[in-house]
Amino acid sequence: MEIIEVSKRPKLFPQAVQAFYNQWGTEDNYAFYEDCMRHSSADGLPSFYVALEGVAILGTYALLRNDLNSRHDLCPWLACLWVDPEHRGKEFGRKLLEHGLQEAEKKGYSNLYLNSDLDSYYEKYGWVHTGMLFGPFGNSNKIYEKKCR
Repeated sequence: MEIIEVSKRPKLFPQAVQAFYNQWGTEDNYAFYEDCMRHSSADGLPSFYVALEGVAILGTYALLRNDLNSRHDLCPWLACLWVDPEHRGKEFGRKLLEHGLQEAEKKGYSNLYLNSDLDSYYEKYGWVHTGMLFGPFGNSNKIYEKKCR
């Protein structure tokens, strides 16, 4: 498995947009994902990543300034973590999380944050539940934090 920053491999762009949209999009927001990814930055945020095996995308994640939540004081956020169901249970999620921490550190950050309603998944990889946040549509989720290396 190879993890690629989409902005560094332009030929992957259409396939990568489709992968993010397929997992996180709704019928009316394809343009949102395409525009976010088109304006990503190899040197900063936002940045979008895909896990490849050959030409198949096995997983995704993004590093964002904010993951549509109330905690604008925290940055960066790991978002859009997804692993193809056929490849779950093979530690690909852990590898994507570790890659995200490394990339955040390269970009000059000492901590990385994520929000989730999952129980026990992130804790098993050393992420610490540090509080709650609120979304623009009335939802709330747990905040997880981990130090970059």
